[in-house]
Amino acid sequence: MLPTPFLELLTRSLQILHQPAPHDPILDCPPSTRSILPTRPASLIQLAHAKIHSFPFSQVPICWRRLFTDASIAQAVKVVKDAVVEATESAGVVEDADGNKAVDWGARREDWVQETVRLLDMAVIMAGAPEREGMIEELLSALQDYAEERDDGPPRKKRRTEDDRFPAERINVPKIQKQIPSQAAPSMEAFEKHLETGLPLVIQDALAHWPALHQRPWNSPAYLLKKTFGGRRLIPVEIGRSYTDSGWGQTITTFKDFMSKYLLRDPTDTQEKGIGYLAQHDLFTQVPTLRNDISIPDYCYTNPPPPALGNPLGDKEQPPKLEEALLNAWFGPAGTVSPLHTDPYHNILCQVVGKKYIRLYDPSESSKLYPKGSEGGGVDMSNTSEVDVEATDEMLDEEYPLFRRAEYVETILHEGECLYIPVGWWHYVRSLTVSFSVSFWWN
Repeated sequence: MLPTPFLELLTRSLQILHQPAPHDPILDCPPSTRSILPTRPASLIQLAHAKIHSFPFSQVPICWRRLFTDASIAQAVKVVKDAVVEATESAGVVEDADGNKAVDWGARREDWVQETVRLLDMAVIMAGAPEREGMIEELLSALQDYAEERDDGPPRKKRRTEDDRFPAERINVPKIQKQIPSQAAPSMEAFEKHLETGLPLVIQDALAHWPALHQRPWNSPAYLLKKTFGGRRLIPVEIGRSYTDSGWGQTITTFKDFMSKYLLRDPTDTQEKGIGYLAQHDLFTQVPTLRNDISIPDYCYTNPPPPALGNPLGDKEQPPKLEEALLNAWFGPAGTVSPLHTDPYHNILCQVVGKKYIRLYDPSESSKLYPKGSEGGGVDMSNTSEVDVEATDEMLDEEYPLFRRAEYVETILHEGECLYIPVGWWHYVRSLTVSFSVSFWWN
């Protein structure tokens, strides 16, 4: 049977969903939708999904995001409770050698566990789970504890083995000719002084205290799988080398399948597997236990200057002041590419696993970098260059004759290093190995 605390958590969660507090955003949804939440949550998921996709995401009324979230939670609780009833009726209750009673789930258990995880993760990925992040994390944590206890028995410390690592991949490493300046972790005062120069900087030795590099290593596939509920957690994955390539697409898959298909493959296997990239995803809100393995660099608490004179971003409306740095995860195999682009924030890119080649162009070089314009649907792509940085010289000279005159600086970012990218600087990034990076945007 499910442990009493877990059952109580399920019941308490439903009570909160069915009795919203005054001024709860979900009260802006039609009363007819809320009235069927206890009995038909699956239907409400479909309705809210359609509503969410009828707006640009930034303009989706929060009530529809909350309806999708609450309906997903209600359906997840229903899946768990239905599984208990079905298993009890079909398999009955069994006793172990000590006389303890439990439901014999059989092969059916993995189905309902994965479906429950799917529902809860989709609430976060699709709707952002406004005001429900804590509830979802509590439910997933309780479910993981329950499943792991049934799988493994009492908790035991597992020794990390030598083969618990990502396979090495052979890839050409560019020769660095215009190295970005590097400095051992500067003091806050020294870094603030550097900000006034408006120049990029490689920062050494600033991440030595991160558990992700040592005690709780992200270069361990087994550790990452454990932190993602045995790889059951869902993640959005970009399919293709770069989002500017034809045939590029997106999908949602389990962490385990993503690792198996794109990261743990045998490098000697010549069969084409494609490239998958967990790119610019707020993984740390979705999986807070991974967030505990890193910390926001102190440098993100400085007050950097706005875009300088001559910076194209200076002519645009500036984003609002952030209360805290924005974190994003970048995880993928060798060969993933972020095409030449700019960001509206200052950025500290931290390399946790593997290494990346990075090339930067000063904003004053923008006229030589062929920024895109508006694309289908009026999407402004002016922050992205038309140029494939590593195309052949012949192709570049023919299609983008000014590009090779643009001045740049470059580096190979290794594990434990950070790169400060000033606001508005163009940057091109290519993974040289399996790579896990974290970006911190701040202004």
